[in-house]
Amino acid sequence: MYLLATALVSRQQVDEACGLHRRAAEGGMANAQIEYARMLLYGVGTAADPEHAVEWLLRAEAAGSPIAGYFLALVALGGRALPHDGRSNERLLAAVRADYPPALRAAALHFGRRADPNDQVLCLQLLERGAGRGDVVAARLLAERLARGEGCAAQPQAAQDILRQLATHGVARLPSTTAPLPASAAPAAGTLALEEVLQPVAVTPLSSRPRVATVDALLSADECRLLIASAQPSLQRSQTVDPDTGAPLPHATRTSSDAAIDPIQEDLALRVVQLRMTRAAGVPLTQAEHLTVLRYAPGEEYRPHRDYRPPGSLERDRPEAGNRLRTICAYLNPVEAGGETEFPVAGVVVTPQPGRAVVFDNLHPDGQPDPDSLHAGRPVLRGEKWLATLWLRERTYRLF
Repeated sequence: MYLLATALVSRQQVDEACGLHRRAAEGGMANAQIEYARMLLYGVGTAADPEHAVEWLLRAEAAGSPIAGYFLALVALGGRALPHDGRSNERLLAAVRADYPPALRAAALHFGRRADPNDQVLCLQLLERGAGRGDVVAARLLAERLARGEGCAAQPQAAQDILRQLATHGVARLPSTTAPLPASAAPAAGTLALEEVLQPVAVTPLSSRPRVATVDALLSADECRLLIASAQPSLQRSQTVDPDTGAPLPHATRTSSDAAIDPIQEDLALRVVQLRMTRAAGVPLTQAEHLTVLRYAPGEEYRPHRDYRPPGSLERDRPEAGNRLRTICAYLNPVEAGGETEFPVAGVVVTPQPGRAVVFDNLHPDGQPDPDSLHAGRPVLRGEKWLATLWLRERTYRLF
């Protein structure tokens, strides 16, 4: 039943696959319990039911599956279907010891944010283990660190060997990006502590009406590269929202490319980055829409616009969550020239720097749209600009 269900999923016959996974799960097969739980989490072939999904993941974990524990840690980051507590560290560590590639990658990025040389070495070792088990993203991140000598002496030949192997599979090198190590009160070297993501960050106010602020060094270079690597395969022409119908459509005001990360594609590392962004914005992760990563080539821009959504658009996408209260954008690479974010009413211009985030409000305190939130992405003059955006609703948007 499990093998047939897996084959049916690959053929997009998800309703039948869900029933088979459920029957195999009821028969005690841990892998089927995990897959059925994932279908419940994301509403694939069945109604979404995160609480029921957690029950199945707990059963699989009790049967000895560290992968089930990994998904429990992923769910717990939202703090809704499962509390975000010390169990998440234990579960991630168990999945790392089992050499589960997404867990290796998540732990590598966790240690890569720290300045301690031992943590930097650990980051490299974990990326190497992940790459050795077929994790393409880990291999891409490892190649960049080796080429630049991040956490080690520069090893250009080793980096080129990895890049050549990736190129044979059609995987290009990541855009060049570096970022300062974020300041944090890290525990002892080698300690896995996901609660670090909850530490307060330094926010620099730039305007009070409309509210605009920046957070420097919010994301590490590894995290910036992770977001780019996750988005590259799905980039397409960016669209805007028709103010009359609420339907998405291409428009001359917005000439970038973007990729919205489907929740089912999110791994724990991506969830940690998003939690870091929402914490900096002062809003729970569960109020965030799907993460969107954008690429602006030379000459591309986003002309003056506002992020709050017209009524027709809200009716199509979880109106109970309310409008877009706040936006946070994180810059992912250095831009050679241009690409600033401008707020004309506030008289504020934010220069892209890798790891920096800009946060701004779209609504007045009474919930009414704030037309002064007008902003624009200036044209890129040289190079390219990569940007990650989370639009944050007034109320709960995500189920977990």
